[in-house]
Amino acid sequence: MKDGFVKIAAAAVDIRVADTVYNADNIIKAIKNAADNGAKLIVLPELCVTAYTCGELFLQKRLIDSAKDAVTRICAETADRDIIAVIGVPAAVNNRLYNCAAVINKGEVKGLVPKLNIPSYSEFYESRHFTAGSRNVRYIDFCGHTVPFGANILFRAKNLPDFVLAVEICEDLWTVVPPSSNHALAGAAVIANLSASDELIAKDEYRESLVKSQSARLYGAYVYSGAGYGESSTDLVYSGDCIIAENGAVLARSEKFKNECVYTEIDLERMVSERRRTTTYQSAANDDYITVDVDFEIGGTALTRRIEKYPFVPSDEAKRETRCEQILTIQSAGLKKRLDHTSCKSAVVGVSGGLDSTLALLVTVRAFDALGLDRKGITAITMPCFGTTDRTHNNAVNFADSLGVTLKEINIKDSVAKHFEDIGQPDNVYDVTYENCQARERTQVLMDYANKIGGMVIGTGDMSELALGWATYNGDHMSMYGVNAGVPKTLIRYLVDYEARKTGNHALKKTLEDILATPVSPELLPPKDGEISQKTEHIVGPYELHDFFLYYLMRFGFTPSKILRLAVYAFQGVYEREFILGWLKVFYRRFFSQQFKRSCLPDGPKVGSVALSPRGDWRMPSDASVRIWMDELETL
Repeated sequence: MKDGFVKIAAAAVDIRVADTVYNADNIIKAIKNAADNGAKLIVLPELCVTAYTCGELFLQKRLIDSAKDAVTRICAETADRDIIAVIGVPAAVNNRLYNCAAVINKGEVKGLVPKLNIPSYSEFYESRHFTAGSRNVRYIDFCGHTVPFGANILFRAKNLPDFVLAVEICEDLWTVVPPSSNHALAGAAVIANLSASDELIAKDEYRESLVKSQSARLYGAYVYSGAGYGESSTDLVYSGDCIIAENGAVLARSEKFKNECVYTEIDLERMVSERRRTTTYQSAANDDYITVDVDFEIGGTALTRRIEKYPFVPSDEAKRETRCEQILTIQSAGLKKRLDHTSCKSAVVGVSGGLDSTLALLVTVRAFDALGLDRKGITAITMPCFGTTDRTHNNAVNFADSLGVTLKEINIKDSVAKHFEDIGQPDNVYDVTYENCQARERTQVLMDYANKIGGMVIGTGDMSELALGWATYNGDHMSMYGVNAGVPKTLIRYLVDYEARKTGNHALKKTLEDILATPVSPELLPPKDGEISQKTEHIVGPYELHDFFLYYLMRFGFTPSKILRLAVYAFQGVYEREFILGWLKVFYRRFFSQQFKRSCLPDGPKVGSVALSPRGDWRMPSDASVRIWMDELETL
């Protein structure tokens, strides 16, 4: 499967209680449809061959024999389909009856997995009919073949070794230590759960939380298929709830009370990456397990799962609001601790009228308020120079005034011009020296003024700029505490917007809204007709793309080709493939070449799962070569 994606399915099928012929017909139909739709795995409900609610009929030999016949027919009639099917069936073994999952592939039962935890409480009374299974694997005769029987079976795809399937059944998930925990440590990346969980008020919410949390805990995929319409309604109702989760996120879920098949693609490479990255995930020796080969063809898998354009920004508005408050709290708490530890009651922030410095000042105000310090102890310094426009200058001034901090304006044109003269830099040559002289002069002013008042310079640079090296070394690259160092550019806009919407200060709200509408720019080149001439995203590329690249590079270690594929899929209708590829090349070149700037970062709080601090998440030599990544990019 290209890039580790495998299409899978979970289905609830129409059944009739104890009618194994009818049930087999619909199971066969479901398996064939799933295979024809490109799925390589389908999971069906617990005891779907007979129905879960057969009661005392499970003690009838006719039913058990008929169930075995049904499995034989299912194998025969799906043998030509390129899929693994997991179906629920009762099986008699050595004078005991077991609630089992039969794993079927290419016309054979590859293994029979018994339920380990048999519930006999409240509405459940399975122990009247079934015996608890064992983890230990033995071989039995089933449907005319010798098959492994036991819980500790791993089903590994011959052509895709990262695809390792294990099975648990319904109540197994609800126990203190689910069998799937051991299965995952033994190597299983995909867990199938065949279930017959009845529907009660709020039970669906708890069921989802179990599936999500187990997939997160196991760094794997969890495929849950619940019994639905067709089960007896004598005392209970079943909804056909089917859920597919991966690493703590629900990728697909069926509509309840409607038997249907849901599909999605799981990402095996992402799971493997998470397990490798997390050192507390300790794979265990699997001597107690046997591995059974299963088979399906390797080919391309079309993507249908949701890939967010902004992986750092929750798409759900309520979650986004909560996330914004959490991030602002983390940022301000970090600064609060640093101010308190150093007994510092003054802070200096360079304000430009741009997003980054706006967020830094908002965070500084929160920290001062939390410490009970006078906001006048915060000095917001605006330093107009050759590229400053009236719009950004006015926004910086109005912003500081509306917050009630101390505002100081220091025009640096003359000092930069003198520096040009000192080093022989023509004032009409708009090169990197022309730009960096201004950035370093601003930092010198901030540092020296902070010394003068016994204050701390609060850094404004964000994580996206650090990734690209879009900062002047020993200029805006440096501060005494960098509150934005863990925040990507795409998220900063939402943080500022959040503050704009929640404030009751009309002047502050109006200024923040105009700052949000201002193009991102360092304003180091002279304006044209009074407007910003230097737009960052025209030079280094769209930050929404770079943040996307950064997330998948750092969080999962994906290859350039996979990152490109995901970006093309996520930004379809927004950017063409060649446009994305061009900026991806820029991203890799800059990310590797600019590591030296990240190697000496000021302290700053980590706020998310991706961070670039050389003392924490990202330790890379400044002379690491980008060659093999660029070689791959040149082939795309």
